[in-house]
Amino acid sequence: MATPVHQDQATAPHPTSAPAYEPEVEEQSGRSKRPIIFLVLALILLVGGYFGYQRYQFGQTHEETDDAQVEGDIYPVLPRVAGPVLTVKVEDNQTVKKGDVLVTLDPADYQQRINAAEAALAAAQANVVAARAAVGTASANVSAASATIGVSDANRARLEKDLKRSAFLRKEDIIPQSEYDAVQANLKSTSAQRATAQQQVGVARQQVAAAQQQVAVAQAVVKQRQADLDNAKLQLSYTTIVAPANGVVSRKNVQPGQVVAPGQQLMGLVASERTWVIANFKETQLENMKVGQPVAVEVDAYPNEEFEGHIESLSAATGARFALLPPDNASGNFVKVTQRVPVKIALDKVDPDHPLRAGMSVTATVKVK
Repeated sequence: MATPVHQDQATAPHPTSAPAYEPEVEEQSGRSKRPIIFLVLALILLVGGYFGYQRYQFGQTHEETDDAQVEGDIYPVLPRVAGPVLTVKVEDNQTVKKGDVLVTLDPADYQQRINAAEAALAAAQANVVAARAAVGTASANVSAASATIGVSDANRARLEKDLKRSAFLRKEDIIPQSEYDAVQANLKSTSAQRATAQQQVGVARQQVAAAQQQVAVAQAVVKQRQADLDNAKLQLSYTTIVAPANGVVSRKNVQPGQVVAPGQQLMGLVASERTWVIANFKETQLENMKVGQPVAVEVDAYPNEEFEGHIESLSAATGARFALLPPDNASGNFVKVTQRVPVKIALDKVDPDHPLRAGMSVTATVKVK
């Protein structure tokens, strides 16, 4: 009977051994996962610390702002004279070259002014010819009066000799008194004629001076009429409006038949030759910023492209100073606000595959160290 009892004891521990062994397996599997988690966390912290340190080092040597945009020359197309529009030869977004005709105005009125100015100039030139002829006539009068003086002098010299002879002859009673009186009267008459001729010379010389002044006045009038003619031609040339530079036509607001006034903007011309970037950095970012430092430019329109440039200049005043109503910090409720200073960035090269247009938003990063 001892044998059956021994078999029961041998078979009894078998079903109870399974629940006693299972907790040990779970505890060992939990302990084996903890080093992996710690390793992953440590790796994450290590990578995060590395990139954080790199970002810190980058921030120490670079200054960045997204308050920046592309700028370019925009030329307003303005008429310099008034008149009805005859033709408009361009459309919006059309590329033009410097000197290309954009708009023509009706030139009829200005052509009439040229005709009137030409007629006035011809009349003034005729007055110059007449004035010069008057100078010639006055000069001839001077010569004639001078010749009369010469004749009078010759006659007077002869009559003075005749008077001396007549006086001797009369003293000897060879000639009658009447003949002596006649010679004396002729001498007085010749002296009077000489005085008259001398006065005529003075008058003729005054006429010459006056005629010369008339010539000067007429020549001045010719210059004035020539200036009027040149101005009329200049006004006529303004009826043809040409492109001031190479660029692209934008915001065209003129049509044939429209009457325009001087200074009225007809369209804008965006220059296509050169663009640059204006970045508004905070005043606290300018400590180490200098002209010539390299700049990396990222344009929102081309997220996969990076443009290289350099600082060309820094503004002499903050952007607020150029506002329509600049802030006045002298009031009692002053609140300090960090100001921004415009910095002009020139691009080192032009990428024709990725054209930059004025007004595009960019991010500028300056390497200051």
